[in-house]
Amino acid sequence: MRSGRNAKGDEYAVASFITGLAGLLVFNLFLGPCAIAFGSLALLRATTRRGRALFGIALGVADLVVLTVLVTINGTISWSGR
Repeated sequence: MRSGRNAKGDEYAVASFITGLAGLLVFNLFLGPCAIAFGSLALLRATTRRGRALFGIALGVADLVVLTVLVTINGTISWSGR
């Protein structure tokens, strides 16, 4: 059985991955930083799902890059160019 510390870290790793992935589609301004924070917490809590936490952090950063590209190209924070 896993200890409480690792179990909580694993939950943060999964949350990081899910919020990072969802952030690529919607609410990237909010979900990107959440993915980065959850991934960091997972790593601090010595998760057994280190790869998932790192991938969640990478997705969170990608969310913010997508937002930056949208703002730069379209001058908007939405997918539509209207």
